[in-house]
Amino acid sequence: MGADPQPDPDLGRARQILLAYAAQDAEQEGVRHRILDFIDAHPQDAHERTCLEGHLTGSVFLLDHKRERVLLTLHRKLGKWLQLGGHCDGDANLVNVALREAQEESGILEITIDHDPIDLDVHTIPEHRGVPEHLHLDVRFVAYAPKGARKVISRESLKLSWMPLGEVAGLTDEISVLRPILRLLQRRAK
Repeated sequence: MGADPQPDPDLGRARQILLAYAAQDAEQEGVRHRILDFIDAHPQDAHERTCLEGHLTGSVFLLDHKRERVLLTLHRKLGKWLQLGGHCDGDANLVNVALREAQEESGILEITIDHDPIDLDVHTIPEHRGVPEHLHLDVRFVAYAPKGARKVISRESLKLSWMPLGEVAGLTDEISVLRPILRLLQRRAK
C-alpha cells in the first residue's frame, strides 16, 4: 500500500501500470489505449510539462480512515471541485506522483495508497497564463488518510472539503470525478 519513494524517469514504469490496469468497461479500455499511444508518440517526454500537446498526470481519491468521505479540492485555477493530483514532472512512477500530489495538496503526510488505478481520464486543460491548451492524461488511484488526519489548504486550492461519497454528485457534475466515486460506492456496497 505504500509507494516506492524513488522517482523513476523511465516511461516503461508508467506503461507497466497502464498495462496492468483492469479496465472496468470498453470506455476505460479505450482511454487506456489512448494513453499508451500517447506514451508511444512521446517516448522521452510524455511525463514532462514541456510536452505541450499534453502530459501524464497522477491523481488520487483520498478517503478518510472510515472510507466514507473523500477529500476534494476547489481547484484555484479551474474553479471546480476535483480530486487531488497533478503533474509528473519527470517521474513515470505514477503511484508516487499521485501520493506526492495528495500529500502536497492535503497537508496530510501519513497517506497509504493502492497501487492499482481505479480510473483513467483524458481531459483538456484550457490556456492559462501563456501555457497553451493541452491534455492531461490522468491515472487515478485510491488512497487513505489516517484517523485524525488534519488537512491543510495548499496554494493550489481555494478550499478543501471532506465530502461523504454519496453526496459528491451534489457538489460537482464533473463526470471524471463522479465515475470513480460511483466505483467507490459500488465497492462499499459489496
